[in-house]
Amino acid sequence: MNLSTPDIVGTAAAICSMTSFTPQIAKIWRERDASSVSLRMYVVTVTGFSLWIAYGALTHSWPVVGSNAVCLVLSGVILGLKWRFRGG
Repeated sequence: MNLSTPDIVGTAAAICSMTSFTPQIAKIWRERDASSVSLRMYVVTVTGFSLWIAYGALTHSWPVVGSNAVCLVLSGVILGLKWRFRGG
């Protein structure tokens, strides 16, 4: 399989975006505290990922759909943890 430079850059960007949420999830889970997480920021982030998924579906760009779906799930996990540990 030959990947073009744009494919390599896009793949690297997708991997960075998808993995960027895991340290935050681990920190919240380990400390049982999500008070430092900005609820507004993650609401906007989830909205943005949802719009990217819609854009990807409308343009038939399945890599955009796939990577943003993973990011949506991970940022949704952070929102869920924010709710779960809201007293902490």
